[in-house]
Amino acid sequence: MVAFGYHGSAFHGSQIQPDVETVQGNLINALKNLKWWEEGCLEISSRTDAGVSARMNLATVKLPGEIIGKIDPDLVKNALNHHTSEEIVVWGAFRVPKGTRSRFARSRTYFYHCGVIPSWPKAVDISEFREMCSVVIGRHDFTNLCRNDPDRSPIRTIDSCEPWIDPNGRVIGFSVKAESFLWNQIRRIAAAFESILSGKIALEDLVKALDEPQLRVDFGRAPSEGLVLWTIEHESINSFSNLPDFMEIIPKNINESKRGNERLNSLSRLEISTLLEREWLNL
Repeated sequence: MVAFGYHGSAFHGSQIQPDVETVQGNLINALKNLKWWEEGCLEISSRTDAGVSARMNLATVKLPGEIIGKIDPDLVKNALNHHTSEEIVVWGAFRVPKGTRSRFARSRTYFYHCGVIPSWPKAVDISEFREMCSVVIGRHDFTNLCRNDPDRSPIRTIDSCEPWIDPNGRVIGFSVKAESFLWNQIRRIAAAFESILSGKIALEDLVKALDEPQLRVDFGRAPSEGLVLWTIEHESINSFSNLPDFMEIIPKNINESKRGNERLNSLSRLEISTLLEREWLNL
């Protein structure tokens, strides 16, 4: 099992697609170059959309029998890093029992950095934001807060949803934890939160969207660049679930002009990239 991260801006999502750069395609090419590839030998734990980054994703790799007994985990890690894009960092490799599935994780935790949303307010009341977060916690039908997929149930259980607060005391986003998520679910939650804070909808509208999923509503979808798959809890490896370590690159006093908002959005994207690079170096 390998733990790896990537900058989402470099890829058209994690799942392989024809004629575009994807995370899975990059890993497959690396395995082919190493002569380790055979059909079905790679399974990635979590799929991510185009633009979504990952501090930690997981994959199981079935190595050929003649290789597995002769190579240690560090060599696997170094070999994959040598043959993958610079936008991917394989930072851990672990021996796991045969048949281990990376897809079957205990939980996944994402952070969403709302600073990339152009209309995100500069001052957010923490108590109000905690109340918004509490609404999505628990078991709900997220039909109105996901991309419809007839092959997947829209019912999911959110274990936790907490404000993400920077060292200056500003609410810049939120963390959310669950065993599994739906397509676009977190980005649609982020868009709903922004709509409440900007007065487009009321908190009761979000409650109703969850309680009455047959009444279709669309609160929009926040940019993919704000979403980071932060950690995956899996029974086969140790936990890597520490909180983000901020660089404090966003100033305390922010210009409220349109140009100031554009710079804040740009800095928020830079903050995510910097945060990931620091994490990978530490890991």
